[in-house]
Amino acid sequence: MTTAALDGFGLGLRPEHYHDFLEKPQRVEWLEILTDNYLVPGGKPLYYLDRIREQYPVVMHGVAMNIGSCDPLDLEYLHSVKKLADRVQPLLLSDHLCWTGVKGSRLHDLLPLPYTDEAVTHVSDRIQKIQDILQRRLTIENVSTYVQARAPLEEWEFVNAIVEKADCELLLDVNNIYVSARNSDFNPQRYIDAIPIHRVRQIHLAGHSDYGDHCIDTHDQPVCDEVWDLYRYTIERSGSIPTMIERDDNINSLSELIAELDIAREISSKASSFYANRTLEHCHEPV
Repeated sequence: MTTAALDGFGLGLRPEHYHDFLEKPQRVEWLEILTDNYLVPGGKPLYYLDRIREQYPVVMHGVAMNIGSCDPLDLEYLHSVKKLADRVQPLLLSDHLCWTGVKGSRLHDLLPLPYTDEAVTHVSDRIQKIQDILQRRLTIENVSTYVQARAPLEEWEFVNAIVEKADCELLLDVNNIYVSARNSDFNPQRYIDAIPIHRVRQIHLAGHSDYGDHCIDTHDQPVCDEVWDLYRYTIERSGSIPTMIERDDNINSLSELIAELDIAREISSKASSFYANRTLEHCHEPV
């Protein structure tokens, strides 16, 4: 399985912006499509996707692989995903580290897994099978959590164990880390420090709803200052990583979203310089 190059800054492709992308070039290097919206054999979504794909590379991001479930893998669904991937040739293909249903029921939510060695083995085996079917390396995203369960592994230990055992890659959602940290009262920088940066292919940034004593990952608000700070911390530790902003509700004009993406560009540029200078200083330290 080969890994295509992904670089720069992107946005999630939403129907509200189809015509904007077709009418004139926009300041984005790539677009992320919601896989599950394009699995039909025809219709307007695929029509627009084919036209936009001629101008912009895409990545595919799904919500229905049900990676953590005990149900058998949905082979029909996976073959549909592969067919779409063969059509659009995405720079990467991702889904979420969670379960979304059991006993054939779809719950339409991204539900957390138990942080145990048994779950690591179960999920890793399923990811390897999915990669074999897709003939592509899968990129998995950390989800937001809302309760803190007693478990032998911390969330970041659980994520790390899976990406190593399954030999897959990581879509690091910085907003989800912040949301989980607020809800479970841990330091989000501790999570970032533990992540194997060489496995991170992409970063998600998004807004959430803050209710004071808890946060909900809603993707309907601008990125808040605390998430920007955590993004800056991540890039200072890792160097530049392809980054996009998600907006799924209360969707702004494309120009407003690109202006927000420009904040990510500026933060990444400065933080990457900090990372490069620090790395250079370490190289020159006496042994």
